[in-house]
Amino acid sequence: MSQTPRQVVERVLQAGLAQDYETVIDLMAPDGHIEWPYRPAGVPARLEGRDRIRRYLSAAAKAPIVFDEFTDMVIYETDDPEVVIAEYEAHGRVTTTGAPYRQSIIAVFRVADGHIRSYRDYLNPLALLEARAALPDA
Repeated sequence: MSQTPRQVVERVLQAGLAQDYETVIDLMAPDGHIEWPYRPAGVPARLEGRDRIRRYLSAAAKAPIVFDEFTDMVIYETDDPEVVIAEYEAHGRVTTTGAPYRQSIIAVFRVADGHIRSYRDYLNPLALLEARAALPDA
Protein backbone atom coordinates (compact mmCIF):
# COMPACT_ATOMS: atom_id res chain seq x y z
CA MET A 1 0.00 0.00 0.00
CA SER A 2 1.30 3.42 -0.95
CA GLN A 3 1.90 5.99 1.75
CA THR A 4 -0.17 9.15 1.89
CA PRO A 5 1.61 12.46 1.25
CA ARG A 6 1.31 13.24 4.95
CA GLN A 7 2.96 9.92 5.89
CA VAL A 8 5.80 10.61 3.44
CA VAL A 9 6.36 14.04 5.02
CA GLU A 10 6.31 12.57 8.53
CA ARG A 11 8.89 9.98 7.46
CA VAL A 12 11.22 12.51 5.83
CA LEU A 13 11.12 14.75 8.90
CA GLN A 14 11.83 11.80 11.23
CA ALA A 15 14.70 10.71 8.97
CA GLY A 16 16.12 14.24 8.86
CA LEU A 17 16.06 14.49 12.65
CA ALA A 18 17.82 11.11 12.91
CA GLN A 19 20.35 12.20 10.25
CA ASP A 20 19.22 9.19 8.23
CA TYR A 21 19.98 10.88 4.93
CA GLU A 22 19.66 7.72 2.85
CA THR A 23 16.00 7.55 3.81
CA VAL A 24 15.60 11.25 2.97
CA ILE A 25 17.12 10.61 -0.46
CA ASP A 26 15.00 7.50 -1.02
CA LEU A 27 11.86 9.53 -0.29
CA MET A 28 12.79 12.12 -2.92
CA ALA A 29 11.55 11.65 -6.47
CA PRO A 30 14.47 11.00 -8.88
CA ASP A 31 13.93 14.48 -10.34
CA GLY A 32 12.77 16.03 -7.07
CA HIS A 33 14.25 19.17 -5.62
CA ILE A 34 14.92 20.91 -2.31
CA GLU A 35 15.07 24.68 -2.14
CA TRP A 36 15.77 27.29 0.50
CA PRO A 37 14.05 30.58 -0.44
CA TYR A 38 15.59 32.39 2.57
CA ARG A 39 19.17 31.39 3.16
CA PRO A 40 22.51 32.84 4.20
CA ALA A 41 25.58 32.72 2.01
CA GLY A 42 26.93 29.23 1.52
CA VAL A 43 23.54 27.53 1.37
CA PRO A 44 22.47 26.71 -2.19
CA ALA A 45 19.20 28.11 -3.47
CA ARG A 46 18.10 24.81 -4.96
CA LEU A 47 19.26 21.21 -5.28
CA GLU A 48 17.81 19.19 -8.15
CA GLY A 49 17.87 15.41 -8.43
CA ARG A 50 18.82 12.68 -6.00
CA ASP A 51 22.53 12.72 -6.87
CA ARG A 52 22.95 16.41 -6.11
CA ILE A 53 20.83 16.09 -2.96
CA ARG A 54 22.95 13.10 -1.85
CA ARG A 55 26.21 15.06 -2.29
CA TYR A 56 24.87 18.03 -0.35
CA LEU A 57 23.47 15.93 2.52
CA SER A 58 26.73 13.96 2.75
CA ALA A 59 28.58 17.23 3.31
CA ALA A 60 25.87 18.55 5.65
CA ALA A 61 26.20 15.42 7.81
CA LYS A 62 29.71 16.63 8.72
CA ALA A 63 28.51 20.08 9.79
CA PRO A 64 28.94 20.94 13.48
CA ILE A 65 25.22 21.66 13.91
CA VAL A 66 22.86 18.86 14.92
CA PHE A 67 19.20 18.76 15.85
CA ASP A 68 18.17 16.95 19.01
CA GLU A 69 14.40 17.34 18.71
CA PHE A 70 11.56 18.88 16.75
CA THR A 71 8.78 20.43 18.83
CA ASP A 72 5.48 22.18 18.26
CA MET A 73 5.03 20.18 15.06
CA VAL A 74 1.89 20.96 13.11
CA ILE A 75 1.25 19.28 9.77
CA TYR A 76 -1.32 20.82 7.48
CA GLU A 77 -3.00 18.96 4.68
CA THR A 78 -4.28 21.26 1.93
CA ASP A 79 -7.02 21.30 -0.70
CA ASP A 80 -4.37 20.07 -3.13
CA PRO A 81 -3.88 16.41 -2.08
CA GLU A 82 -0.20 16.51 -3.12
CA VAL A 83 0.70 19.53 -0.95
CA VAL A 84 1.55 19.17 2.75
CA ILE A 85 2.92 21.92 4.99
CA ALA A 86 4.92 21.28 8.17
CA GLU A 87 5.55 23.94 10.79
CA TYR A 88 7.85 23.21 13.72
CA GLU A 89 10.67 24.29 16.01
CA ALA A 90 13.99 22.52 15.64
CA HIS A 91 16.20 22.42 18.73
CA GLY A 92 19.82 21.41 18.57
CA ARG A 93 23.35 22.49 19.29
CA VAL A 94 26.67 23.44 17.82
CA THR A 95 28.67 20.29 18.50
CA THR A 96 32.06 22.00 18.71
CA THR A 97 30.99 24.50 21.38
CA GLY A 98 27.79 23.14 22.90
CA ALA A 99 26.01 26.40 22.07
CA PRO A 100 22.27 25.93 21.62
CA TYR A 101 20.71 26.16 18.18
CA ARG A 102 17.02 26.82 17.63
CA GLN A 103 15.40 27.09 14.25
CA SER A 104 11.81 27.97 13.34
CA ILE A 105 10.83 26.16 10.15
CA ILE A 106 7.96 26.06 7.73
CA ALA A 107 8.37 23.48 4.98
CA VAL A 108 6.12 23.06 1.96
CA PHE A 109 6.14 19.66 0.27
CA ARG A 110 4.66 18.38 -2.97
CA VAL A 111 4.34 14.59 -2.83
CA ALA A 112 3.19 12.29 -5.63
CA ASP A 113 3.38 8.52 -5.99
CA GLY A 114 5.01 8.17 -2.58
CA HIS A 115 7.93 10.51 -3.37
CA ILE A 116 8.70 14.15 -2.66
CA ARG A 117 8.82 16.16 -5.87
CA SER A 118 9.33 19.52 -4.18
CA TYR A 119 10.59 20.43 -0.70
CA ARG A 120 10.72 24.16 0.03
CA ASP A 121 12.38 24.78 3.39
CA TYR A 122 11.65 28.21 4.85
CA LEU A 123 14.12 28.46 7.70
CA ASN A 124 15.26 31.47 9.71
CA PRO A 125 18.60 32.51 8.18
CA LEU A 126 19.44 34.68 11.20
CA ALA A 127 19.40 31.64 13.50
CA LEU A 128 21.81 29.86 11.17
CA LEU A 129 24.12 32.90 11.04
CA GLU A 130 24.11 33.06 14.85
CA ALA A 131 25.01 29.37 15.06
CA ARG A 132 27.82 29.86 12.57
CA ALA A 133 29.10 32.81 14.63
CA ALA A 134 29.33 30.46 17.63
CA LEU A 135 31.80 28.27 15.74
CA PRO A 136 35.49 28.53 16.58
CA ASP A 137 37.32 30.66 14.00
CA ALA A 138 34.02 32.11 12.79
